[in-house]
Amino acid sequence: MSLFDDDKPLKKPGHEIGSDLSMLSVDELRIRVALLASEIDRLEAAIAAKSSSRNTAEDLFRK
Repeated sequence: MSLFDDDKPLKKPGHEIGSDLSMLSVDELRIRVALLASEIDRLEAAIAAKSSSRNTAEDLFRK
């Protein structure tokens, strides 16, 4: 181990689309499903926020 290994950012546990799932346990798969579900919720919230901002801007310029 090098003295400089502490400088490397730690990789977050995650899921890579299309990765091999055969070596994962049921619990690990459930964790990944929960992770992806929370990411979907985050993305949907971002879409809603952007849509709201756009609608507000369109309403302002229609007047």
